[in-house]
Amino acid sequence: MASSHSSSPVPQSKSSDAFFKKETDASKRFRPVQSLPDVCPKEPTGDASNLCDSPSLVVDQHRWTIYHSKVNLPAALNDPRLAKRESDFFTKTWGVDFVDTEVTPSFYLPQITKEHFASYQQEITPREKIHEKCKNICPPKDTFDRTLLHTHDKSRTDLEQVPKIFMKPDFALEDSITFNAVLPWSHFNTAGGKGNRDAASSKLLQEKLSHYLDIVEVNIAHQISLRSEAFFHAMTSQHELQDYLRKTSQAVKLLREKISKIDKVMCEGSLRVLRLSLTRNNCIKAYNKLKLMATVHQTQPTVQLLLSTSEFVGALDLIATTQEVLQQELQGIHSFRHLGSQLCELEKLIDKMMIAEFSTYARNDLNRPLEDDCQILEEERLVSLVFGLLKQRKLNFYEIYGDEMIITAKNIIKQCVVNTVSQIEEIDTEVVVKLADQMRMMNFPQWFDLLKNIFSKFTIFLKRIKATLNVIRSVVLLVLDKNQKTRDLEDTLQKDSAKDSMVDTEVAYLTHEGLFISDAFGEGDLPVAAADTTSQRNVSPSSEPCSSDSVSEPEGTTDSSSSKEQTSSSVTPGGVEMMITDDMKLTDLELGKLANNIQDLLYNASDICHDRSVKFLMARAKDGFLEKLNSSEFVALSRLMEGFILDTEQICGRKSMSLRGALQSQANRFVNRFHEERKTKLSLLLDNERWKQAEVPAEFQDLVDSVSDGRISLPEKKAAAAEERKPTEFLVVEGQKYATVGTVLLLIRIILEYCQCVDNIPSITTDMLTRLSDLLKYFNSRSCQLVLGAGALQVVGLKTITTKNLALSSRCLQLIVHYIPIIRAHFEARLQPKQFSMLRHFDHITKDYHDHIAEISAKLVAIMDSLFDKLLSKYEVKAPVPSACFRNICKQMAKMHEAIYDLLPEEQTQMLFLRINASYKLHLKRQLAHLNVVNDGGPQNGLVTADVAFYTGNLQALKGLNALDLNMAEIWEQKR
Repeated sequence: MASSHSSSPVPQSKSSDAFFKKETDASKRFRPVQSLPDVCPKEPTGDASNLCDSPSLVVDQHRWTIYHSKVNLPAALNDPRLAKRESDFFTKTWGVDFVDTEVTPSFYLPQITKEHFASYQQEITPREKIHEKCKNICPPKDTFDRTLLHTHDKSRTDLEQVPKIFMKPDFALEDSITFNAVLPWSHFNTAGGKGNRDAASSKLLQEKLSHYLDIVEVNIAHQISLRSEAFFHAMTSQHELQDYLRKTSQAVKLLREKISKIDKVMCEGSLRVLRLSLTRNNCIKAYNKLKLMATVHQTQPTVQLLLSTSEFVGALDLIATTQEVLQQELQGIHSFRHLGSQLCELEKLIDKMMIAEFSTYARNDLNRPLEDDCQILEEERLVSLVFGLLKQRKLNFYEIYGDEMIITAKNIIKQCVVNTVSQIEEIDTEVVVKLADQMRMMNFPQWFDLLKNIFSKFTIFLKRIKATLNVIRSVVLLVLDKNQKTRDLEDTLQKDSAKDSMVDTEVAYLTHEGLFISDAFGEGDLPVAAADTTSQRNVSPSSEPCSSDSVSEPEGTTDSSSSKEQTSSSVTPGGVEMMITDDMKLTDLELGKLANNIQDLLYNASDICHDRSVKFLMARAKDGFLEKLNSSEFVALSRLMEGFILDTEQICGRKSMSLRGALQSQANRFVNRFHEERKTKLSLLLDNERWKQAEVPAEFQDLVDSVSDGRISLPEKKAAAAEERKPTEFLVVEGQKYATVGTVLLLIRIILEYCQCVDNIPSITTDMLTRLSDLLKYFNSRSCQLVLGAGALQVVGLKTITTKNLALSSRCLQLIVHYIPIIRAHFEARLQPKQFSMLRHFDHITKDYHDHIAEISAKLVAIMDSLFDKLLSKYEVKAPVPSACFRNICKQMAKMHEAIYDLLPEEQTQMLFLRINASYKLHLKRQLAHLNVVNDGGPQNGLVTADVAFYTGNLQALKGLNALDLNMAEIWEQKR
């Protein structure tokens, strides 16, 4: 049968390979409750699609049961009222083959039989018997509760028959959907032969609704019966409650009457006084607020008035105060809604005005006439400008002053050149247009005066800049000092507040413990902070305002924000007093950096002046003008530049190297030219020197005498005295006579010029030392070539180099050697300790000169040695006595003595003749040995002795040689 297939709770699938799968979710396992359709297919059956989704006690708490089924399935399928059998809804839905289809047994579900439950039945049967026996013996005590529970379950089951649509809280038949769901009238309006069926359906619907009503009424009655006692008790208590409420109402009425009387007698007057006092205070506040608004309203005219007098700081303070008042006390005032933005724009305008004003001030300050005074231009105006710029954090204002310095420095040189050129008649400004070309047409005195004027202008210019920058820097340092003092004060206040809080804690503890402060602290031990605190507490009750006048005083201030700012008075170095407020939002790092930048600006000013001076010098040096200066002119220029450099260093406190470097460069060129000129001059003098003794003019003697006094300097020429004094034969140096040539006299003067140049230009000391060493070496080597090397025979045309020439050359070298230690000491005093190593040049030169002198002496001895060798090789011991050989030797010795005695000192002459005598004895001894003449007292011995006696007598007869120990016994061979 179809019923057996259709009543299966297992859902069927359309696919042949679908199997039943057990669901784990209970809500998915049991579908929503749906009754099978009765005669009326559109009967409300509790379909979820026709109901709202609100929670339902009936559907949500209970699963589907057999009580939901209205009609059994066979009755629905076998309707006797049908004319013919029709296919049921199963065949319509699932096809005609549904009836004959067999369900395939599941492979996953086992076949369950009674045998599977046999063990369970055997186990549970004895327990069931015991349970039934116990129920009969001991009836349950909660019979009433079980009865109620059973009754409740039964009523709940009855209620579940009522469709959920009637249980909805928003149930209303006015809703068409609800109405059609409850009363499906559309089904009753069908035409045809189904009238009887429609009538039956209507009757059945009416019966169902009546049944639902009965179920609900029965449940309501049952609920009322269960709570009847509580209902009647509540009704009884209602009467008692009404009596209590009546008494309470009368008592409240009486109390209100008493309170009203008390209010009229005791409170209305006092409250009216307080209300009037509060109203008066509010009026005073409103009046003060209006006064404040009137003051703020006058801000813009006042700012404009301050700006007209260049009071930028006052204008900025007023704007800042007004802004603070607008943000705090006048916040939300509709009439001032645009004033804040207007003040911001005005503040930006003031910034631009201050920068323009500072630029104008810098231009006026730097471009005023450069006179000797260095007074500050409008110091108060400068202080106000700097303070305003600091207040607005315009920290790069010093760059404006730096730019103006560069422009002014250029203009100073240009103006000085124009003024000087206009006073020189030789320069035609119409023909020569460029200032540089006009400047190059000046001679040295004119150009030197121009440079001196420029340096003087620059000195005044730097002094003026220093004074101005000192004022600016002092303002910055005063603000920095104020910040530090404010920070120290805040730290002190914080420490004091910490101490006060500690004392308050101690006092509170003592009071809590029931002690007196005097018991814990002696009168002398009571902290000051505690005493102050207690005194304030004692005074505070009596110091409260007792009248409305005192209340209005704090509100009467028109500048509340200004009272928060602490001001302090400070004085700049120029004596200008200024007020410094605490609203300078600048850190110590920013202020310190700004102060350093201002100090660097002074250094930059010095560098600018030096750079412009260097360009001026280079413009004049293009045609080699500076290199053509003589020593005196260059020394004057160097001293002028050194003086200017020292002045700028003293003013600015730092060395500027550009002008010093230019001076050093020009000095190097000057040294090269100076040295080349003198070396060339010395070379010409040596090439024309005939190596004869020259007369010494008086001026050279004076020159030597000035050096003997311990200082090297060129004495001034005395024309009259030089004419009266005649030249001398010798140059007297510290009591010794020096026979010299003219070249050496001029060389001494040249050496002193080198030393004098070092005194005049200290920066060229090392270069001069090197050049002087080169000059002395050149003289030594060239004189050696000319005299010892006999170069003078070809250069000058001398016939021969005589012993007199050699002796004179030696004496000249000795004179130079005499001055080398003096020159060394002169340079040593002017060198840095790290440069002392350069003095070794003088040691090398001294050694070279001594070697040269020794070579000359050896040359003189060699001349006589060759003579002795020539004459004594022909000596024969025979009469007459003295022999011709010895007479010739004595003659040559006399000539030698005559040539050198006046040139060399006596000591050197004696030493030279001792060496010559030694050579003579050597040659004589060799000849006597050759002749086999021995000291045996024989005739030959007597002849030799007579000749030697003649030689000794003639030699000792020469001037200065009488005490000379000749020791002639050495000519004989010693007997062994």
